[in-house]
Amino acid sequence: MGTNAMTRGNKILDDITVLDLSTFVTGGFCSAMLANQGAEVVKIEQPDYGDAIRHSGPPFVDGESPYYWTVNYGKRSVELDLKNPRALEALYELAAEADVFVQNFRPGTAERLEVDYDSIATHNDEIVYLAVSAFGQTGPWRERSGYDLLIQGMSGVMSVTGEEGRQPVKVGLPMTDLVTAMWAAFGVTAALYRREQTGDGEYIDLGMLEAVLPWLTKQAGQVFAGQEPRRMGTKDPVLAPYQTFETADGFLNVCILNEKLWWELCEVIDRPDLPADERFETNADRVEHLEELEREIEATLEGKTTDEWIEIIAEEGGIPAGPVFEVDEALHNPQIDARGTLTELEHPELGDVPVIEHPLKFDRARSGFERAPPLLGEHNRDVFLELGYSDAELDEMEAAGVFGSGNDRDE
Repeated sequence: MGTNAMTRGNKILDDITVLDLSTFVTGGFCSAMLANQGAEVVKIEQPDYGDAIRHSGPPFVDGESPYYWTVNYGKRSVELDLKNPRALEALYELAAEADVFVQNFRPGTAERLEVDYDSIATHNDEIVYLAVSAFGQTGPWRERSGYDLLIQGMSGVMSVTGEEGRQPVKVGLPMTDLVTAMWAAFGVTAALYRREQTGDGEYIDLGMLEAVLPWLTKQAGQVFAGQEPRRMGTKDPVLAPYQTFETADGFLNVCILNEKLWWELCEVIDRPDLPADERFETNADRVEHLEELEREIEATLEGKTTDEWIEIIAEEGGIPAGPVFEVDEALHNPQIDARGTLTELEHPELGDVPVIEHPLKFDRARSGFERAPPLLGEHNRDVFLELGYSDAELDEMEAAGVFGSGNDRDE
């Protein structure tokens, strides 16, 4: 029996403080994952402009970017002009009390700004320092800039995405940014676990290109076997049928992973002739004759709507099949509603804003976002007051341009 939610313990990372100097998605989604598990994430931003993702759009909602929200739930925002010596001193004081430091500068930039690992470790030798970059801190491409589209292309992902005979296609979401972010969060938590055992801090060098290669799995397996992976649309290189089919009113994904499921599928769609056909007898046969198989199945599935086939194949037949949802349908459906995945948090200016909760549901620990995405500089004073600064000292810092224009963002 599971523990009642009301009796769960604290969040797993409740005592962890993260300084996040990154911009856009890789570091940002990593620190959002840590915030979801209880870490106190302080987002250090460029004064008067902030993280560039704040300006990504349209669309905007009253000047705010919803894209920015999705990567920055649960954080606090502090503006620091790192070219200002007093601001750099303030950052060092924050780092002295922090557990994790995240940045995604191009290699060499952190050293110029004096926020590289050696500079930060001087103030806190137990810090877990994460440096994310396109190609890592070493190698001939280390100084190149890189973003999701470039990495999708150079990682091989685009070469196997799209339809045969047509140009390569990128995945429709910033996949390599998010893959890298997940490695980053995994690396940070692993380093924190090791620190708990040894007391030692850590430096983590994470390159986006390398972060994606382990995800190639099937395609890498083909290369290892001397084959050349190709674009196959929604079809799979080693399983059949495992793809999208057109129905009378939309599309249906069917996932057949073994012979039992194959026989069951043919039975429920009233095509007992297919397993008897030597072209389709085994999975290897079906992969070899994939185009003929596709024509046979699609000719049948075009006779009913997607909902009708879901009822027949998935609900009654128990066979893995599902619709191709639009994004709005993916966010709003009975399953997601029942799991409480889409929630709301109170924003300081916009009222309630939507939140996509992260999926880990622990039995003996809490998780979840508790703060809306912060306004730029919303916590300039709060964070330093908690560090022991006086209001007078903060007034002096504002006047000295530590926070940029000197505007008090906590009014």
